[in-house]
Amino acid sequence: MPFGGGGLRIGGGGLILLLLGAWLFGADPMTLLQILTGGAGTGQVPDASYQDEGAPPPAANDEGAQFVSVVLADTEDTWSEIFRAAGQTYQPPKLVLFTDVVRSACGMAQSAMGPFYCPTDQKVYIDLGFYRELRDRFQAPGDFAQAYVIAHEIGHHVQTLLGTSQQVTEARQRASQEQANALSVRLELQADCYAGVWAHNANRSRQILEEGDLEEGLKAAAAIGDDRIQRQTQGTVVPESFTHGSSQQRVTWFRRGLERGDPDACDTFAAGAP
Repeated sequence: MPFGGGGLRIGGGGLILLLLGAWLFGADPMTLLQILTGGAGTGQVPDASYQDEGAPPPAANDEGAQFVSVVLADTEDTWSEIFRAAGQTYQPPKLVLFTDVVRSACGMAQSAMGPFYCPTDQKVYIDLGFYRELRDRFQAPGDFAQAYVIAHEIGHHVQTLLGTSQQVTEARQRASQEQANALSVRLELQADCYAGVWAHNANRSRQILEEGDLEEGLKAAAAIGDDRIQRQTQGTVVPESFTHGSSQQRVTWFRRGLERGDPDACDTFAAGAP
């Protein structure tokens, strides 16, 4: 499917683990809670807002906050270039750093859900504490693993700008539960691929990758596949209930974006994919 096309490119401990697993990547926080409970480019740091319930926001000189802002700015530079080449204009998302609980246009979200993107307000929500979970619980440490997480959420923003997210939402409403899950998987895998596209192009332009970075990213992609999460939390794997894709699928599509660097290579909705 061409990058600019308008077709359908559908694009306790246990609870915490489920939420974290469901997070990867970009799950609608309202949907998850219902299920479980009944900026500027060209090197500038994007504007960030801070929302929380009682806890202070990260300090302006907080290392984690600075890292997130720098990565977000780089994704903006990269996607602005890609959109420009396709005759389009990239509209950057807003960044919200929060602790504990945050209210988004997609509903209330808890920090256990980790980073997420809300297409309704076009904001990326990040609780910096999630990265400790990624490192300690999922054994996926490293700066590039964290950057991959952010880049995936930006992938969802790209899907929103291209109309893919809306098409998926509409198609899911007409589908059976199993079909709706399959569409969600394709959407998530495309965001994984877009994360790889960012890394490829950013490295080509600015040499951002260091030795071991790719391994960090691939390890993060594999760490929270639906199959691995289900095996850890319920002892069995039910593929038809997947909503984000298996570890192998995540690695495959992230690697595809990394190798090709072309959004057109991320058509997870083509026949035979994923």
